[in-house]
Amino acid sequence: MKIVILGAEGAIGRQLVKEALNRGCAVTVLLRDRSLLHEEHAALEVREGDLLAPGAIAEAARGCDAVLSAFGSEPGEGPLLPEAARLIIEGTQAAGVSRLIVAGGSGTLLTAPGVRVMDAPDYPEELLPLAQAHAEAYEIFAASDLEWTYASPAAWIEPGRRTGNFRIGMSLLVTDDEGHSRISVEDFAAAIIDELDDPNFIRTRFTIAY
Repeated sequence: MKIVILGAEGAIGRQLVKEALNRGCAVTVLLRDRSLLHEEHAALEVREGDLLAPGAIAEAARGCDAVLSAFGSEPGEGPLLPEAARLIIEGTQAAGVSRLIVAGGSGTLLTAPGVRVMDAPDYPEELLPLAQAHAEAYEIFAASDLEWTYASPAAWIEPGRRTGNFRIGMSLLVTDDEGHSRISVEDFAAAIIDELDDPNFIRTRFTIAY
């Protein structure tokens, strides 16, 4: 399978590249700066460019079977997410690719019917604008005509190890017996490539946690 990965310079994007290559995919990445990705592989093509530039995504994705996006932004840069979502959809469509998988946020997951993680009184105030931007981007992806999938991590995600042992949910936050919701970046990436290999969540979202 030939895929393009956007946002490969981030922790999740780098792990998606590694996981996809290990599964035998031919991977193209679009990066502003080639030095941001240290992965070397015969099946890896690195293109330098800004995904926010008109036509950049379409050019990188042309001839691919799927687009995977791990594009993210730091707190304070949340408004980039909806803009990027629109450009990702437009670029994917212009390239003639129908399959899109997005590694998104967890703030829109539900803790109870109608109650989102980001609505909790103790949700960090400084992260709320970013969560709101993720929520807006999610709605943009969900309204597209693509065969989209939105993957939400657990409430807490950090680098760790790849266990291959995790649970899958839909819109409800997945927690363990102690009420914790966490996942490693490595297992989050593994679950996304699982979905690429064996689609189960076309035009819907899923979440991954231990």
